[in-house]
Amino acid sequence: MQHLAIIPDGNRRWARQNKLQSLFGHRRGMDAVLSAIEVCLKNDIKYLSIYTFSLENFRRTEEERSYLFELLSDGLVQELSRLVQQGINIKFLGDTSLFPEKVQQSINQVQSATQGLDCLYLNLLFCYGAQQEIAYAARRLAQKVTQGILSLEQITEEAVGRELWTSGIPNPDLIIRTGGVVRLSNFLLFQAAYSEFKFVDAFWPDMTFEKIQECIDEFKSVKRNFGW
Repeated sequence: MQHLAIIPDGNRRWARQNKLQSLFGHRRGMDAVLSAIEVCLKNDIKYLSIYTFSLENFRRTEEERSYLFELLSDGLVQELSRLVQQGINIKFLGDTSLFPEKVQQSINQVQSATQGLDCLYLNLLFCYGAQQEIAYAARRLAQKVTQGILSLEQITEEAVGRELWTSGIPNPDLIIRTGGVVRLSNFLLFQAAYSEFKFVDAFWPDMTFEKIQECIDEFKSVKRNFGW
């Protein structure tokens, strides 16, 4: 396996179940992110993509949005030396025009400090939506056709892939979604054409190293034929 992608669902429901404010669920979910990183390093998985903040999440309250932004940026900065030591290259993928100014500095710091590292490529899908990503790629291709850089016949699946925010990243082999919900929720729709899926009932904060490893082990037994 080259690429593991995760939809970490259930932070708020975990908090309600444990009679805590939803913010505590998000904080506990950060521990599960670190567990996912450890699993990838142990299994020589080169790419890990995590759905950290969707465009639909902007509908949440200002308090929760601000907390999520700060938790993500501050948490990464606090863990930065450890992540660098582990050789983790971190990139934020999404609609960069919507990245909040107050976390831009942290994002730039983390990406700059980990640039060139290659033990694991950690992609944090932030201000991300797959439909919006495809529309962005379509606009880029249309512009190139208008400018005479591309012909219509040159718009292939590969050409579309090169214009996506995930350009240069292999498509995910396995997508894990926690929280008992069975849908993609606007996550990597183009890239997931031949991905395997694992839907887990457990909430994301309850996903330990061992539980994530179980999903990897189950994937290893799957025979993938890509339509052949």
